[in-house]
Amino acid sequence: MNDTLRIAVASRSFSKNPVLRQELLARYSNVTFNDAGVSMSGDALLSFLKGHDRAIIALEKLDEAAIAQLPDLKVVSKYGVGIDNVDLAALRKHGKRLGWTPGVNRRSVAELALGFMIALLHNVPSSSAVVRGGSWQQVKGRQLTGKTIGIIGCGNVGKDLVTLLQPFGVSVLAHDIVDYREFYQRYSVEPVGLDDLMRRSDVVTIHVPLDASTRGLISVERIAMMKNGAVLLNTARGGIVDDLAAKQALISGRLAGIGFDVFAVEPPEDRDFLNMPTVLATPHIGGSAEEAILAMGLAAIQGLVDNAVP
Repeated sequence: MNDTLRIAVASRSFSKNPVLRQELLARYSNVTFNDAGVSMSGDALLSFLKGHDRAIIALEKLDEAAIAQLPDLKVVSKYGVGIDNVDLAALRKHGKRLGWTPGVNRRSVAELALGFMIALLHNVPSSSAVVRGGSWQQVKGRQLTGKTIGIIGCGNVGKDLVTLLQPFGVSVLAHDIVDYREFYQRYSVEPVGLDDLMRRSDVVTIHVPLDASTRGLISVERIAMMKNGAVLLNTARGGIVDDLAAKQALISGRLAGIGFDVFAVEPPEDRDFLNMPTVLATPHIGGSAEEAILAMGLAAIQGLVDNAVP
């Protein structure tokens, strides 16, 4: 056990997980948990992190201003896979290291995306609303089998989704800035340009990180390219899709369904959109399966030791 390093755990969910707490305390004796269970930002986050050598964060934002005021902090370990909330350039500038394991929650997110596809094609949300409203009227749906699925981002989650789709006899299109040629050949995936993918897919599902190149990527113009009756899914990050444009496409009838686990503003404020019967909305749960939480937590603990300059 290390008795010298001072560890801060800003993440609320990590702090309340008994398995992860026990595992971390087995390695380090001087640990400060977020036992207040509050979401920290700004001065509150700075106050919590100050005086610690290493920290585990989740969605807490670490920008240049915050990093510059934490001279003792040498390592930031990410509990989760997205790092859009951390200023990597500032970490490098101030000589700090990042512990990060990409893709550790890929199966959890891929399963949710698959579930969204099946539920929306079969009109599960609207059918359930009919029954809850006291009626008994069959709502026709469509099979996933035989459809064309467009995957935007074929990294860890995208690849895992491709494997899950194998029994359904679908055609898979993929768009990514990286050429995964061997993987595409092995699973009969067709690499295409983004606009081509938007036009040809029955289901478009997003699995890219949020950065300057992907913010607003699925714009009003690209949504207008989609097939009539197509389904749009986002289990990646809010801000990649123009949420208002997606809503308007649903109202106009161009889109048959929307499955969003993430939104540009969380929690989302457009109640009319959320209450539409063809919208399936969840509160950013893609990586929150019990198994994924444990895997991400253990990776974050290891990241306190295995880390690098970002």
